[in-house]
Amino acid sequence: MLREKLISGKPALIVEGNKKHLVVTDLHIGFESNFASNEIFLGKNTTINETINEISEIIQLEKPDSLILLGDLKSSIKNISKFEWNEVPLFLEKIKKICNVVLVPGNHDANIQRLVPDGVSLISSIGMVEENILFTHGHAMPSENFSHVDKIIMGHIHPVFFQKDSIINGQRVWVSLKTKKEQIFPSQSGEIEIIVVPSFNKYLYSTNKKKYKKSISPIMEKIKEISTARIVTLDGTPIGDESILDQVL
Repeated sequence: MLREKLISGKPALIVEGNKKHLVVTDLHIGFESNFASNEIFLGKNTTINETINEISEIIQLEKPDSLILLGDLKSSIKNISKFEWNEVPLFLEKIKKICNVVLVPGNHDANIQRLVPDGVSLISSIGMVEENILFTHGHAMPSENFSHVDKIIMGHIHPVFFQKDSIINGQRVWVSLKTKKEQIFPSQSGEIEIIVVPSFNKYLYSTNKKKYKKSISPIMEKIKEISTARIVTLDGTPIGDESILDQVL
């Protein structure tokens, strides 16, 4: 049976069984082009080097067998920007030297195969299964072929906590919830857990909920009834349950 461990202070998850996996999501490499169009400049190669260094440090500390990227590796949805042509291959080349890399494409990863170097495992956007867990981006409903799983680990939503005057207003958070399995897989019964991994990109946040456009997930839209939920900060501090989900999702 696989076990999960949050890495304190980081939007990164360890999933360990026979093998050890590091899971991150929503890097949105190349997002700077949107900032630049609004005359906000972060400096050439600044954020990609930050991302490479931070993930490399986690890999060196945790020594996983593989890094699983849960989609939205790049930022543009339908095309490939100048930033992405340069920075996505740079990122993958650097990381694959120290760890096996598996990419589950997200909705921002159109034509990503043109940027993926040899030695990186690019799989279907429907996700991948390891034992009892489905790893997927979260922008599409999972196939009934995966209905035997009892846990889904996904990204896509970029959970951020909103509560005016709170010292953690606008901070990225972890979301874990349990619901009836038949809401996701109609042919099944029992319970399923869904873990939503926060965006690795620290620039995707806001302190005003009205100005923060979160992605809509068909998985979450199918859930009409939640048994329990747990909201946790990046450092592992529990801050609420299902009663505050509307402040996060």
